[in-house]
Amino acid sequence: MSEVAFRMAAEQDIPLILEFIRDLAEYEGMLDQVVADEDLLRRELFEQHRAEVLFAVVKGQEVGFALFFHNFSTFLGRAGLYLEDLFVRPECRGKGYGKALLRQLARIARERGCGRMEWWCLDWNRPSIAFYQSLGARAMDEWTVYRLTAADLERLAKQE
Repeated sequence: MSEVAFRMAAEQDIPLILEFIRDLAEYEGMLDQVVADEDLLRRELFEQHRAEVLFAVVKGQEVGFALFFHNFSTFLGRAGLYLEDLFVRPECRGKGYGKALLRQLARIARERGCGRMEWWCLDWNRPSIAFYQSLGARAMDEWTVYRLTAADLERLAKQE
């Protein structure tokens, strides 16, 4: 593996962050669902500080990214690190950059006193599932993910 460095995203990286988001969405067949734009990312990431972005950099080029934020475990009484997205450019896969990003995130979680690190993976994404399992990650098969969309939130908030 080439020497990989890491850096946290800065506001000037917003176009690059959006590029990675769109590349990930295209890989997952969900490009039509991306509504994020530069203004939203600026507000949410750099003004509201709702999430952070870590880049993997090789020879001055960003080869992968991870977008993450903190959640909280009431049972542990500690924050956790939630990995929303991890993506390595297709031409850079198989070189250990994804593992390096996860290892760096684990270091960040440990430094921040997090009790765990979690993420979701699409059921059809067998290469990623095998990769995560090779690192010791375990599927939380006994849990079901639930979601309220923006319209659902609006409707629920208006209920008496």
